Amino acid sequence: MKVTLRTDVLTNNNKAAMFNRELFHDTKTLVINLMSSPGAGKTTLLEETVKNLSGKYRIAVIEGDLATERDADRIRAMGAKAVQINTHGGCHLDARMVAAALGEFDLDVIDILFIENVGNLVCPSGYDLGQSHKVAVLSVPEGNDKIPKYPQMFMRTELVLLNKIDLLPYLDFSMDEARKDLMEINPKSALFPLSARTQEGLHNWFTWLEGAFKRCVRQ
Repeated sequence: MKVTLRTDVLTNNNKAAMFNRELFHDTKTLVINLMSSPGAGKTTLLEETVKNLSGKYRIAVIEGDLATERDADRIRAMGAKAVQINTHGGCHLDARMVAAALGEFDLDVIDILFIENVGNLVCPSGYDLGQSHKVAVLSVPEGNDKIPKYPQMFMRTELVLLNKIDLLPYLDFSMDEARKDLMEINPKSALFPLSARTQEGLHNWFTWLEGAFKRCVRQ
């Protein structure tokens, strides 16, 4: 019965994801599903992304959290439209939640839509939201254990943003070990070291987004 229930849940989710994906395709909207553990710095990264790219791209954000609109308020303060989804205990967003939130947007005037998923390295990776790309944010203070301990997350993402590298001098973190662990799990993934606080390395993230947007428009 447990297997049947999970199959039904994922089937319904995947139908909603297909609906979302077709909508994003028709409107030429690049959609990034941004995932991480709590405190990795997703919202700060999005603030800097909006600040640096809003002159070139029309950016909007769906924020997923258990409670409050604090992260959505931070994005709104940067001048971008943000819609909050509170899961009230749920550990991830699903495609139906995203589909319901899309009614708050006019996708015809949005170039890039970020979905900041609930902070969790387990559940979010297994749910298709209809996104163009899945991106994981890992932070230096989390240590070197996260990639090997949560392989499903890093197996299903094509880009890992290693945040808070400004703290490297103060912590026992090996960049070489992180790259090695990621390549063993997902050799097709890229890893970009950066600091959303100091902006070091952010240009690589912005360049990747620009390339992804160009590919999206050509589809």
